[in-house]
Amino acid sequence: MPPVVIALDGPSGSGKSSTARGVATRLGLAYLDTGAMYRALTWAVLQRGADVEDAAAVAAAAADATIVSGTDPQAPTITVDGVDVSGPIRSQEVTDAVSQVSRVPEVRERLVRLQRETIAASEGIVLEGRDIGTVVAPDAPLKVFLVADTNARAARRAAEQGQAEAAHVEATAASLQRRDAIDSSRTTSPLAKADDAIQLDTTHLTLDEVIDEVVRLAAKAAPALGGTTP
Repeated sequence: MPPVVIALDGPSGSGKSSTARGVATRLGLAYLDTGAMYRALTWAVLQRGADVEDAAAVAAAAADATIVSGTDPQAPTITVDGVDVSGPIRSQEVTDAVSQVSRVPEVRERLVRLQRETIAASEGIVLEGRDIGTVVAPDAPLKVFLVADTNARAARRAAEQGQAEAAHVEATAASLQRRDAIDSSRTTSPLAKADDAIQLDTTHLTLDEVIDEVVRLAAKAAPALGGTTP
């Protein structure tokens, strides 16, 4: 039997990571944060001193970086060349550069290949990102596209950073809008909702409510998961 795959896509701050980890934990599945993989490769590119606006330089700098992602939803890990980068990849420097690095075709081709290898090695997995349902796992039995209004996404991201003041939330909203524009307009694997994905607006939902809904959808889409729901 092929592994059960749940694909969660959506823009930054829509709740993908927390939802995916919660769903994977609830259903006893593996978990993969593909966004963290792009951040890790961006960190590697920056460490190598490459100009992120130069696609050829990015491709060259990223070519020999070894990315390893742990798939335990309760303790996800990510390393670059054996170095734990779970903290550094959340820096503002990486955040500002990740969209530029992510749009380089060689980067996307390499990481999509790694993501598919991770799927094949699992018995079942929840993946979250921006092109899971459209590119990485187009045959996934359940595809969910999470959305939320910009202000809600900005408030969540600012709270994660411990900076909930109005000025920071406003700046975060502007940053999210810029990233949305870059991610949605890139030529290779743009942020997009798969035709058969279910759109779920998380603006006014709690995390537990979002997880509950995805678990309910999973039980309908993949009968093998039906007996694992609480």
